[in-house]
Formats: sequence, C-alpha cells, structure tokens
Amino acid sequence: MLAILGLGTGEMIVVLVVILVLFGAKRIPEFAKGLGKGINEFKKASREVVDSIETEQPAPAAPKAPPANTTAQSQTPPHETKSA
Repeated sequence: MLAILGLGTGEMIVVLVVILVLFGAKRIPEFAKGLGKGINEFKKASREVVDSIETEQPAPAAPKAPPANTTAQSQTPPHETKSA
C-alpha cells in the first residue's frame, strides 16, 4: 500500500504516534515550519550558486574567418639529389 522509505502503513502509524508523544501536538507545526524554511533557504542558495556559475562562464567565441587578403602558398616538394 503506502511504502514511504520502505515502511508499511503500520510502521508509519507507529512512527507518527511516537513523534506525537515525544514532541507534543503544539511543537510539531513549529518543526514543520522550520523545516520548510530550511528547505527554501537551501533551494535559494543552490539557485544563486548555479546562476553565479552560469554568469561567470564566457560565451563561446564565434569561429574566426581567415583574413581576406591572404593568398594560398604553394608547397613544392624539396629537390631530390640523385647519387651515382
């Protein structure tokens, strides 16, 4: 049925009852609120890091075209000397 973190329904009910007994009904919403704020802070910080990394990376340079006034140089093979 309900399998969160590998726990069945019976185990989940026992865990929730233990949490309720240990912390009381008044403190559980405070913990949840603090947990939510912590998660939001973490997401904000991770977004800021990703944004700063993306802005630091330079844009890829466009391929440079060769200068227009150059001429192709011919390559001639070196002269061979024949020995007798």
